[in-house]
Amino acid sequence: MSAEVQDSGKVALITGASRGIGYGVAEALVARGDRVCITGRGEDALKEAVEKLGADRVIAIAGKAHDEAHQAAAVERVMEAFGRVDFLINNAGTNPVYSPMAELDLNVARKVYETNVISALGFAQQTWKAWQKENGGAIVNIASVAGLAPSPFIGSYGMSKAAMINLTLQLAHEFAPGVRVNAIAPAVVKTKFAQALYEGREEEAAAGYPLARLGVPEDIGGAAAFLTSEQSDWITGQTLVVDGGIFLNAGVH
Repeated sequence: MSAEVQDSGKVALITGASRGIGYGVAEALVARGDRVCITGRGEDALKEAVEKLGADRVIAIAGKAHDEAHQAAAVERVMEAFGRVDFLINNAGTNPVYSPMAELDLNVARKVYETNVISALGFAQQTWKAWQKENGGAIVNIASVAGLAPSPFIGSYGMSKAAMINLTLQLAHEFAPGVRVNAIAPAVVKTKFAQALYEGREEEAAAGYPLARLGVPEDIGGAAAFLTSEQSDWITGQTLVVDGGIFLNAGVH
């Protein structure tokens, strides 16, 4: 598939991309001709993803997103392989617990924040120093609608995504004019990560959405492709809500 696409000359680093939303983003960027480096924790899953996406255009490096050494190694690997890193998509995230805030294990909260927020900042620092400061580019942070409104039992995740949205604003301000920084806030997307939110009750879960379905990774891939394209050259510091219309139900009925 990728061999038939004209090379765009652009390069993207996508974290947490062996499956789910990250893979959907990788698929969209490869389809338009970008070269891509994907990261994730599992060597086997990454290898499989590279084979599906096209080894002529995609490379991978395994590691934990919050590990600073991994962040540095990933950016170094991209620069060695492709000589540039135009786009960073911060997708790596975790949500290991479903708990009311009053009973939330604070160590778990720290882990969620470290993985979901600090890792995104770390990768942004690395790509900024390696390429974007001098050459420009774009960053897309995958946030969540949970960062914009209360979400029972995933409060620590929502708290981290709210911080990620603010991080987007901070970076957009500081990295301008050369680097645009935006976020995407999806509602429930059909991935293994979000399975607990819809498994065995997908029809019921989708019924609350005005567009009558849950999201799929391709929905987010399309949004990320737009936010890293020339069509969005005058957009920065924004959070694009991709939610099938679910926020429309917040009004008075």
